[in-house]
Amino acid sequence: MAAKKIIEAGDKRLKSKNKLVKNFKTSVVKRLLKNLKDSMYKADLVGIAAPQIGENFTVFLTHPRTTKARSKNKNTKDKLRVFINPKITYKSKTKSLIYEGCGSLGDLFGPVLRPKEVEIEAFNEKGDKFALRTDGILARIIWHEMDHLEGVEFIQKVSDYGKVVTKKHYRAKIRNSPLQKKNSRITKIEVSSF
Repeated sequence: MAAKKIIEAGDKRLKSKNKLVKNFKTSVVKRLLKNLKDSMYKADLVGIAAPQIGENFTVFLTHPRTTKARSKNKNTKDKLRVFINPKITYKSKTKSLIYEGCGSLGDLFGPVLRPKEVEIEAFNEKGDKFALRTDGILARIIWHEMDHLEGVEFIQKVSDYGKVVTKKHYRAKIRNSPLQKKNSRITKIEVSSF
């Protein structure tokens, strides 16, 4: 297993400029993808960006799924997706306000307003270009990880700092609140850190 420690907020590597991947078949890129995948699963995350493990490349992975910490999330399954050199090509005008967390920010959760739908172009691990239009939790994870590639942490986008809470408080009080149910088809997944 090649899991790396998730870098915490304050580390300058989270804010550094990221490089585009030019050759998809190098051992550096293969190792990066393996390290990202292993790190995401070890940290029990549903998304991870290269800067979060100290690698400054424009790469992130997503995998919304049921995890040990989120055993009630039966309707959030999706495949592992690799996004290399991603570019947002569409965002919906409709937005949702949902609590997010982040592996780089420990146990903090806060309400973040984001477009409900996104279209993204990227390359997969084979170097094939693809486009994906999605909504729901996958769209939210994509926005979150794109922010990491821009050096932005979710806490910078929190709509009301007075509503930032710990994971324990989130699970006990907020996860099933009317705000979460109104703004998300999948409310339970919001306990996930990206």
